[in-house]
This record gives sequence, structure tokens and C-alpha cells, in this order.
Amino acid sequence: MRMTVVTGGARSGKSTYAEQLAKERGRHIGYIATAVVTDQDMEERINRHKMSRPKEWTTIEQYRDFDALDDGLLEGRDLFLLDCVTTMVTNLMFDEDMDYDTCSNEAIQKVEDYIFAEIEKLLQRMEEEQKQLIVVTNEVGMGLVPAYRLGSIFRDIAGRVNQYLATRADEVYFMISSIPMKIKGA
Repeated sequence: MRMTVVTGGARSGKSTYAEQLAKERGRHIGYIATAVVTDQDMEERINRHKMSRPKEWTTIEQYRDFDALDDGLLEGRDLFLLDCVTTMVTNLMFDEDMDYDTCSNEAIQKVEDYIFAEIEKLLQRMEEEQKQLIVVTNEVGMGLVPAYRLGSIFRDIAGRVNQYLATRADEVYFMISSIPMKIKGA
């Protein structure tokens, strides 16, 4: 598996650049959309993303259970683009029915272990199927320190997931104002 990570701040051009890379590198592309509709704003955002993608790309709306991904969705595709990891982390955190303001550190660790297990299922599946993978994620550690516990927990887990993905990746791009800076890879 060849993996590329595209990271940066909000509205930095991550998705656009990742889609450009996918078009250049893949012939038959699968798009893994991790967002779920939670309100009207999110629904509109998801619809904008759908409209911007090439029609010939296969869209898979999924943020977990990649080990159970239908083989038919993988067959014939040489590259997958996952957009985005931080949305995936958010969804996985909220899969757990937990009060993040009062939960124990042990409970938080269990959630983080669950998230890493789901990330590993995706990477393992792509490795087994010998697919290229482009992953979009938000750089969450360069802003303000969250004023509430849930925000801090999210930032810490997302930051560790990003570190892990960057370590595993063949190349990493950091986006600033839609300008890609290659920070890892030949």
C-alpha cells in the first residue's frame, strides 16, 4: 500500500488537493466519505462535496468497520481517497455513549483504543488489497487550547491519530492557503 496524508487547517485546500492527487495517480477511484448528516448545515456540506466529485468515482459512505467492507466496492479500484480522518474520529467518539465531561481517563483510553483499531482496520484492508490510499485530515494542534474537556480529548486523540498516520505514510503534504508543502517523502 502506498499512503499519502494531506493535512492542514480548516479551509486550507486539503480536499481539493487530495482530489487532484487522486485524479493524477488513480485510474479507478473510490472515495470514502466519513461524514454523517447531523443537521441541515452538515447535510448541505455533504451535498456540496458530492457535487464536486467526479461522477465516475465510487463513493463509500463509511467511517468504521472497514474489515467488513464489501469486496465488490474494492474490486477494480486502484486508489481510495478518505475524507476525512478528523470527522471519522468525531463519529467514533460519539459512537460511545459517554459523558466526556465526567468520564474517567481509563474510559477515554478505551475510546482511543477503539479509534486506533478502526484506523488499523482501514490500513490493513488497503494493504491486503494493495490499494493506494490518500487520507485527508485536519491539523488540530496549532490553534487555541480548547476551553472544554471534550475539545481537549478530541484534539489529543486526533493529534495522536495524525502522528500515527504520518509515521505510516509514504508522503505527507501540509496545506496552507491551498498551497501544498511536502513535508515527508521523496
